[in-house]
Amino acid sequence: MPAAGGGGARRARGFARVPEALGSHMGEEGLLDLFAEGEAVVSNTAFSGLELAYEDAREATFETVSFRGCVFDGVDFTGCTLRDVRFSGCRFVRCAMDRTWLDHVDFRDCSAPGLSLMKARLASVALLESDLSYANLSETSIDRLRVCGSRLVEAALQRSRVKHAAFDGSDLTRLDVFGTPLAGIDVSTCTFAAPVVSGNFHELRGLTVSPEQAIALAGLLGVTVAE
Repeated sequence: MPAAGGGGARRARGFARVPEALGSHMGEEGLLDLFAEGEAVVSNTAFSGLELAYEDAREATFETVSFRGCVFDGVDFTGCTLRDVRFSGCRFVRCAMDRTWLDHVDFRDCSAPGLSLMKARLASVALLESDLSYANLSETSIDRLRVCGSRLVEAALQRSRVKHAAFDGSDLTRLDVFGTPLAGIDVSTCTFAAPVVSGNFHELRGLTVSPEQAIALAGLLGVTVAE
C-alpha cells in the first residue's frame, strides 16, 4: 500500500474520472491470467458483465478501470491498489478489500453488504446510491469520503481516522463509531439512529445533526441538549 501522503494526496479534488470509452476491453480469462501472475497491473480497461468467484487479486493494481454490471463472489482484493476506478451496478458477496488503497474510486448503484475494508486507506471514495450495510471499515484511514443516498446500516467505523467525510440522504442506522471522533461531520440529512459510541461520547463532538436528530440522540444517550 502506498505510504500516507503519497500520490493520492497530490491529486486534484474530485472522485473517479474514468472516461466512458477506455483503451481496451478485457474478458474474464485475460483477467484471471493476470491474477495468476501475482501483483498484476490492470489499466485503461473496461469490464462489463464479469463474474468472478473465489479469486485472489494478489495485491494487483487497477488504474483507470471501469467495472459495469459485474458480480464478485468471495473475491479477495486485500492489499490491492485501486486508482481512478468506477464500479457501476456491481454486486459484491463475501468480498474483502482489507489493507487496500482506494484513490478516486466510485461505487455507484452497487450492492456490497458486509464488504470488509479493515485497515484500508480511503484517499478519495464516493458511495453513491449503494448498499454497504454491515460493512466493516474498522481502523481505516479516511482522507475523503462522500456518501450520498446509500445504506450503511449496522456498519462498523471503529477506531478510524477521518479527515473529511460528507454524508447526504443516507441510512446510517446503528452505525458503530466506537473510538472514531466525528468532529465536523454533518449527518443532518441522514437517518442516524442508535449509534454505538464510547462512554465519554467524544466521538460525537462537533457532529452536525438536525433538531429532530438532536432530540432523539439526547434521549438515547441520556444527555441534555441546549436550546
